Amino acid sequence: MASSCCSTPPIRDSRQVIEVYDLSKVKLKYCGVHFNSQIISPTIEQIDQSFGATHPGVYNAAEQLFHLNFRGLSFSFQLDSWNEAPKYEPNFALGLASLQIPHGATVKRMHIYTGNNLQETRAPVMPLACFLGNIFAECVDVLRDRAGPLGLKLRLLTAGCGLGVMADAKVRSLERNIYFGDSCQDVLGALGSPHKVFYKSEDKMKIHSPSPHKQVPSKCNDYFFNYFTLGVDILFDSTTHLVKKFVLHTNFPGHYNFNIYHRCDFKIPLLIKKEGSDSQTEDGILTTYSKWDQIQELLGHPMEKPVVLHRSSSANNTNPFGSTFCFGLQRMIFEVMQNNHIASVTLYGAPRTSSQARSGSSSSSH
Repeated sequence: MASSCCSTPPIRDSRQVIEVYDLSKVKLKYCGVHFNSQIISPTIEQIDQSFGATHPGVYNAAEQLFHLNFRGLSFSFQLDSWNEAPKYEPNFALGLASLQIPHGATVKRMHIYTGNNLQETRAPVMPLACFLGNIFAECVDVLRDRAGPLGLKLRLLTAGCGLGVMADAKVRSLERNIYFGDSCQDVLGALGSPHKVFYKSEDKMKIHSPSPHKQVPSKCNDYFFNYFTLGVDILFDSTTHLVKKFVLHTNFPGHYNFNIYHRCDFKIPLLIKKEGSDSQTEDGILTTYSKWDQIQELLGHPMEKPVVLHRSSSANNTNPFGSTFCFGLQRMIFEVMQNNHIASVTLYGAPRTSSQARSGSSSSSH
């Protein structure tokens, strides 16, 4: 369906709904038969013929809309030209037309969702057949102290395994903690093998360092563990093999890496210094759906100009989505798209001691 006629409302309480508000720009069919196209209008008679019987509809007097609900699908008919709300005189022989909706009334909006009705819809649960041995992140909480981020607390989902076809055939939920300073073995023990290991060929960002000429070239390259189904990248130091950065991907459309990563549903608690006070108090949470202007209202405007990030597959190609801008605040780097959405958040911090890393990993391993 065309993007100009569909919208996704803000996510609230894990609900997800697709709204089609201009049916003249799409062609829709059910069971192989069109019920909406340039030559077929989605009238009440056409909906009745295509979808069959359903429960009586609901009239919303405030919106002057009559909602007709099916499982996972809702049609809204405009009633602004009617003198009164429709009367219910069921006639099972006549089907939906017995609800006394005027002949030829057409659908104004259509909603697609999961569940029995629009009010109780929730994000769909992924079928077991889709796991294919992968783990997925239900949510990711950023652990932090007053100085900044410490690591990640991941709530993971995976398909149960066992002997036989039906043995333990349920979704399993588990929690794992990963900290700055954790070793490769700690991460592998907590999350399993990454989908890909990416070695940095060169550090082009060192030019932004205050003293780039003092940096000694490394004989080895830092490397990433890419967990695509978690929406997370983990950067390891090439010398110590300890975690030094986390990258959380939002997977919003219009970004160069769109659809490479699953969306990381993260939450970042904030510690904001109040004016006229020396103490910091937690005030708000950043999420995957926070926009850059909202973040600046909470954290303040960055003191330095952003770093402009260009991406392309080769020197001769142009990125059709344009550049992004990277801002640094509270040991976090926000990659901001031109539409004000956050493309990724990079977390960095001082590595923990080896004893802290061992104690943190042992508490989250099993």
